[in-house]
Amino acid sequence: MAEQKKIIAVVGATGQQGGGLARAILADPDSAFQLRALTRNPDSEQARELGRLGAEVVRADLDDEASVAKAFEGAYGAYLVTNYWDHGSPEREYAQARNLAQAAKTAGVEHAIWSTLEDTRQRVPLHDDRLPTLMGQYKVPHFDVKGEANALFTEAGVPTTFLQTTFYWDGFLTFAQPQRQEDGTLVLPPAMGDSKLAGIAAEDIGRTALGIFKSGKKLVGETVSIAGEHLTGAEIAETFSEVLGRRVHYVPVPFDALRAAGFPAAEETGNMFQYYAEFADEFTGRRDLDTVRQLNPSLQSFREWLDMRKDAFAGI
Repeated sequence: MAEQKKIIAVVGATGQQGGGLARAILADPDSAFQLRALTRNPDSEQARELGRLGAEVVRADLDDEASVAKAFEGAYGAYLVTNYWDHGSPEREYAQARNLAQAAKTAGVEHAIWSTLEDTRQRVPLHDDRLPTLMGQYKVPHFDVKGEANALFTEAGVPTTFLQTTFYWDGFLTFAQPQRQEDGTLVLPPAMGDSKLAGIAAEDIGRTALGIFKSGKKLVGETVSIAGEHLTGAEIAETFSEVLGRRVHYVPVPFDALRAAGFPAAEETGNMFQYYAEFADEFTGRRDLDTVRQLNPSLQSFREWLDMRKDAFAGI
């Protein structure tokens, strides 16, 4: 009799990170794992598609600890991710992380992966005015609250690997897209100065998470910091130029100008890019690409990612 596969419960299975892991599990039928896809809306088209592909689709609400604990029942592993941008509240983000930790403990999950980020206040304390303090107690709220929440999993005794993510290349499809100027030229505006940006395809976060699960429990208690490539703004613009066949110029926006741009979360975005840029050596230094490739041999470079998506930029 074939050995029964271990269930991996994936939070946010219809989102970017969770979706990447969900698809990676489904694309690897010879692995030891089967997918349990957690979503707030099992009736969504994305959830239905996962079901058609063989996933067990289960409803779970991160604001409801009991629903998450029920969804984790019988699972060997769980991929835990929160979506700060869904609501923009650090307090709600922290509460959801606490619900995930307690639910994993209640269900007896043997290996959890918590998708997290650095707490920037460890490098830039609140009294340090290089980055403006936001909401009275954060520098980059969506980074800081995830880093602060790490302790919830340790204190709960949940066997956890802490997966530190980074900028998604997918951001170039939306808020960081090259901008057409009045003269028809294309300008790439990320506020990175001359520093290198650690970026990754969102789907590669999921693929790397699957590699962590496949490695057994040797990474429990460890922090794994990931990226797909480290590139300067000029290098990113040059890659755009080569792939799109149109000249794209890198014109970095000053941090203060980005903070003052007036769009929702402009201040936080400005702080984030300033943190990326001014602490690039240590931020990218923690993200050893060879280590990531060992976990995810199909890790994409930026050019590989862009080649697959160049048609999405046809209208700019």
